[in-house]
Amino acid sequence: MDYVARYFDMLWAYLLVSAPYLLFGFLISGIVNQYLTVNRIKSWLGKSNISSVLKASAFGVPLPLCSCSVIPAAVTLRKGGASNAATSSFLISTPESGIDSISLTYALIDLPMAILRPIAAFISASFAGLLQMNFNKFEFVEEEEGVKSCCSKSSSCSSKKPKSNRIQQVFSYGFVKLVDDLAGWLAIGILLGALIELVVPQDFFMNLGHLENRVMILVVGVPLYICASASTPIAASLMLKGLSPGAALLFLLVGPATNISNIAVLQKYIGKKGVFINIISIIFVGLAFSYIADYLYLNFVNLKISSAISEHQHNHSTWWQQISAVILSILILKSLINDFVISRIKHARV
Repeated sequence: MDYVARYFDMLWAYLLVSAPYLLFGFLISGIVNQYLTVNRIKSWLGKSNISSVLKASAFGVPLPLCSCSVIPAAVTLRKGGASNAATSSFLISTPESGIDSISLTYALIDLPMAILRPIAAFISASFAGLLQMNFNKFEFVEEEEGVKSCCSKSSSCSSKKPKSNRIQQVFSYGFVKLVDDLAGWLAIGILLGALIELVVPQDFFMNLGHLENRVMILVVGVPLYICASASTPIAASLMLKGLSPGAALLFLLVGPATNISNIAVLQKYIGKKGVFINIISIIFVGLAFSYIADYLYLNFVNLKISSAISEHQHNHSTWWQQISAVILSILILKSLINDFVISRIKHARV
């Protein structure tokens, strides 16, 4: 079988495994979005205390906002009176985790990783918030200007709700706005995941020590950005090539939570010291959990990631998985076409 055919077989296998859980995640995200809005969170985070930090960390874990769309949400919280600590906690836990990425982690990796990921996101966010309370006294002075986001026009950044029934809002957010927000990165993640499986040698990471693996993850993951859902198929592929579960968890944490563009924007709202505290907290807690994960997998957990992908490579799939894969592909392609083709045609005509 040639490389092109093998690549598309692997790509289809990833879609079969991930599509049902992603679609379920989109549905739950739409429901969560109806009740856990930014404006509602803002009313609970007005004080600079431990309770606000823990609330901000907890609220951020299920929200399906990527690193770019969390910026305007966090700025809204900051302008609404949230402290440096609460804002920082929200900024970390939200992009590191989400209903959609948790469900995809369960699909492509396993249940223990799907549990460890949100726990690590909560603890890293809480740790950063506590450090902010004690070491960052930056005072934000509000100016009359908007905050730009890297999301698309139809993205999930907006906190405004359309005036329609709740069921329609759930599906509109989960399967339209959220997909628009994630489609580009999600497509990149799935495409890269299949490519890594095809071209990277099977024992590539086994030839590197645990420390070298982690340093490499930090060097790549801290300055660059990939959203939580898109990072999951990449992490799964790297694990199939010998990357330890702990190093993969580190990638799942630092990749979505940090990037150069957001660091530049956030200096204005939480100060340079605040940005430094956030980065150090993410790295420190991420490294700690990476070793915890490796210990747990070595002694208590039997990793079965390879069987989930390989079974679908050999056509061991159900009809509902195939339908889910087709639906997910249509949603992603529709969003990409609207964003990169139709919107540009309209802009050119104007």
